[in-house]
Amino acid sequence: MSVSPPQLHGPEFESDPHPAYRWLREHSPVHRVDLPGGAWAWLVTRHADARRVLADPDMLKDPAAGDAAWRAAGLGLPYDHRPSLVRSMVNVDAPDHTRLRRVAGGAFTPRRVRALKESAERVTADLVDRIAASDRPDLVRDLAYPLPIAIICDILGVPGADRPEFHRRAAVIDSSSYEEMEAVAATTDWFDRYLGELMEARLAEPSDDLLGDLVEAHRSGELSRDEVTSTAFLLLVAGHETTVALIGNMLFTLLRRPERWEGLCADPALLGPAVEESLRLESPLQNATWRFPGKPTTVGGVALEAGEPVLVSLLSAGRDPGRYDDADGFRPGRGDAHLAFGHGAHFCVGAQLARMEARVAVGALLDRFPGLRLAVDESELRWWPSMIMHGLFALPVRTGR
Repeated sequence: MSVSPPQLHGPEFESDPHPAYRWLREHSPVHRVDLPGGAWAWLVTRHADARRVLADPDMLKDPAAGDAAWRAAGLGLPYDHRPSLVRSMVNVDAPDHTRLRRVAGGAFTPRRVRALKESAERVTADLVDRIAASDRPDLVRDLAYPLPIAIICDILGVPGADRPEFHRRAAVIDSSSYEEMEAVAATTDWFDRYLGELMEARLAEPSDDLLGDLVEAHRSGELSRDEVTSTAFLLLVAGHETTVALIGNMLFTLLRRPERWEGLCADPALLGPAVEESLRLESPLQNATWRFPGKPTTVGGVALEAGEPVLVSLLSAGRDPGRYDDADGFRPGRGDAHLAFGHGAHFCVGAQLARMEARVAVGALLDRFPGLRLAVDESELRWWPSMIMHGLFALPVRTGR
């Protein structure tokens, strides 16, 4: 008797997607899933298949490579009604990808990362003081969200007076579902206007920040105007939203088992390995962004035609027992590489920055609150209803003070 595949949406799946992915890895590792707007996609769930797809240069990233049904559904990031925000490295292939990645990589030079670490430590110290004074602290609202947005504003050179509105608008994009397209589209329009104005300001007066670098590349003819605004928008979404989820998911992973938190308090040297193990267990990206075969191919024994959309489940690949011993266990220092930041040419350019922010945030909490505990049962926590992201809306805690 055949068994129906599990639901891949809804509150039950969002709160604990791992049983569904376990079933898919065992019974349908390359699985056809229906999408909003009449589209569908192949979902790749096993580690070996995922790694191969992520590294395959014939798995194209340009939305124009998608088939007609996918293009008509309007599912591409960032909701492709704004071409001025689409031409970033996540949506292009070589040689444009190589060119854009080289310029964006300027945000992460050793000098700039050192300055950003100092900024992250200052911001975190202030946020942790506020958490200590709060009667009802929430580690997503009070730490995981405001820290990365502050760093992104530093990277882009967003003026201090604009940061509260920038922060508020970013919250609309984070964790939004496809049912909230109208609000997301309006917010995307706002960012399109704002980033265009910021670019004009840099053209008039150069600056020593990433946006200033991008504008200089535009002035020299290396980048188009749309590539400048698209790259800035990508850093907002990819550099902020994923780091919010990384910090929140790591704290959840540690606090759901108090002995994990206590063990890390006792041995802070495990903090770096714990970041990597948390990334493997609860990847902030549920699925890597869209890919499209440039020509017919086979993945996991399934034939794929050119243009058919492909999603790679990083969350599922991280718990594949075919790749990891004790795949559901928390074992910092196991030494096994994960795919949470991707693999191949599109490996996350900001991976080291995200790791640094997580170490700073969690390290500050370990130092200040060795008695930190969840304030609610984990079954009460709500997760983002997103096909791409995997993160928490809130993480209420007791500080044990």
